[in-house]
Amino acid sequence: MWEMKEIRELKEGRYVNIDDEPCKIIKITTSKPGKHGSAKANVDAASIFTGAKKSIVGPVSTKVQVPVIDKRKGQILTLSDDEALIMDLETFEQISIPINADHEQPLAEGGEILYLEAMGRYKIM
Repeated sequence: MWEMKEIRELKEGRYVNIDDEPCKIIKITTSKPGKHGSAKANVDAASIFTGAKKSIVGPVSTKVQVPVIDKRKGQILTLSDDEALIMDLETFEQISIPINADHEQPLAEGGEILYLEAMGRYKIM
């Protein structure tokens, strides 16, 4: 579900776990090492699922969790007010996913969509 990486290996646009929430990295700033220790990093990120802003501050050698994000294709079987029943086009598994307000694609029964899975949670792209 995740792998461990040092903060120095992270890049903007990639993902990191902050407080058990998969987040997309918005900005990374680092300071130079001084006479009192190693270089420090400040990582600003936004939650994939809620959009909440989160950050990490620490030495660049600190290990953090990086979630494995799985982007998949699915077909919409049924739509309701707040959920969509989707069939994965590779495994034919049926998944009920809440409809988020910021999805990029138009939703229609029988249509194909992209969705992502991270840490057992799903989101329509």
